[in-house]
Amino acid sequence: MNLVPTQYRNVSVAEVATGLDEASLRAHLMGRPVYRRTQYLVARRGDACAVAEVSKESQQPLFSPVTGVALIAGAEETAFVDAPETDTGVPTQLARVAARCAPHARCVVVRGRYGHVSFIADPAPARIRVVEVVPPRPAKLVDQLTRVLDVAEDLPPVELVPDLVDLAELAASRPAEHYLFPCRAGGRPVGAGAERGGGTGRAPGVSYLDEVPPRRPWTLVGCARSRAIHDWFYGGPVDTVDMCPRALAGPGPVLTKCCLLEDRVAVDGGVVVVPWGASLAQVKEGLQRALEAVTEPVAHAAGGGPNAAASRRRGPASHSADLRASGTTMRSAREGGK
Repeated sequence: MNLVPTQYRNVSVAEVATGLDEASLRAHLMGRPVYRRTQYLVARRGDACAVAEVSKESQQPLFSPVTGVALIAGAEETAFVDAPETDTGVPTQLARVAARCAPHARCVVVRGRYGHVSFIADPAPARIRVVEVVPPRPAKLVDQLTRVLDVAEDLPPVELVPDLVDLAELAASRPAEHYLFPCRAGGRPVGAGAERGGGTGRAPGVSYLDEVPPRRPWTLVGCARSRAIHDWFYGGPVDTVDMCPRALAGPGPVLTKCCLLEDRVAVDGGVVVVPWGASLAQVKEGLQRALEAVTEPVAHAAGGGPNAAASRRRGPASHSADLRASGTTMRSAREGGK
């Protein structure tokens, strides 16, 4: 699964007049000189194409005769897609194009940015559930992960499965006349559309802990760090709704964040946690750790093909029911607050 050339320079494209089955391509290619970096050939005939792996007599001279041809995907199972905004050197971008433009093809050849051509065969992205609270929107951790994956040439294809907890719904699960949120960074979570506080018919009031407002009877929508800050400034008991993504994440595999982590990535079973203010480097580290929980590394056997060691073959291991669910999910506030 997830066969992607390590570099698009390893892929050559040729128009052929022969058939696109393995026997015809072998008869056409054997003994012909090919560029020494060529590992895969996209053979095109009209609108049809097939993908084959080739072995060569030597990789030392600039060109070397073909000594072996193995069909990767025939014309009936291969699609050719023009996607000029796609970086064909990034496996996740190839997988996105395959899912969007040719979901039923076993192999998708993509002509992308700069006219570079590559392909993905048997796409099966590793699905990573990401638990995050909103606002802010877009959900910050999901947005950071997306940005990392957009340039991750060294990672297998990944599909993010956002599991977003809406703070307005979370707060409404504990009706109150006034709420205290950690800060204004996410906007005003409780507005006219939120559940009315205390059955009074009025929209609930909102204050922000980082502004240290005068104490009043409020419900704190926060986490352990918010509670510690509240204790520092105010002391005494306070009704609290826990909004920590780590606490709401449930069982893994899952990637989430927590403000109690300041400078490291933590792993607890299948739950991978990055700091609340994680850098993109820390987000990528967390993603790599999450991939370890959902994928099986595939060793490149010496006899696995003429050039097996030069391609990425990584596939997802068995997933939990959560990871098999597709699309963006919204947790109910009542479930998240338990």
